[in-house]
Amino acid sequence: MLQIHFLPLGAYQTNCYLVWDDASSQCIVIDPGYTPEKVLAEAEKLGKSVAAVLLTHGHFDHVGGVKGIADKTGCPVYLHEKELSLPEEMTAGPLCYTHTYGQGDTLSLAGLTIEVLHTPGHTPGSVCLQAEDSLFTGDTLFMDSCGRTDFPGGSMAEMFRSLQRLAALEGDFAVYPGHGPATKLSQERQYNPYMP
Repeated sequence: MLQIHFLPLGAYQTNCYLVWDDASSQCIVIDPGYTPEKVLAEAEKLGKSVAAVLLTHGHFDHVGGVKGIADKTGCPVYLHEKELSLPEEMTAGPLCYTHTYGQGDTLSLAGLTIEVLHTPGHTPGSVCLQAEDSLFTGDTLFMDSCGRTDFPGGSMAEMFRSLQRLAALEGDFAVYPGHGPATKLSQERQYNPYMP
């Protein structure tokens, strides 16, 4: 069974998620934006080793803790290759990663099957990550809102197309965004003014 533990990190209160299956001794870390030592301490407290870091996009407030975690654990780090086009003022330096992933890729980590949805708009390589009935949406979809598109590489037209794809997913999902509270996809379909 899917387990989720979240840590709001840094001045932007970026949601970092530790995710695992009940039966696994490992977890994945999604968007460790700051304080790698805090993330690693939390994983240790949960009795989990870090299997991988998965990034929804490359903005500095989502990647700041990556290098510290990767250096300490030797774990792989996944990122969409289009994020490599982001200017360094948005990423706070070269992005730390070991693997790229994209639309339709499936990962088996920490006892979970994770599907990758490419959802550009906030950035060219933004992704959402689906694990069981949960959707980790980064800065694509928030409760009652969506991510900004006025940064370099952003596109409102692409954001609307990405939100349309999410709205068209079959069934309902718990939505865990990059900032703010969790929500449900059914709620966002009904009340989010940016969803088609």
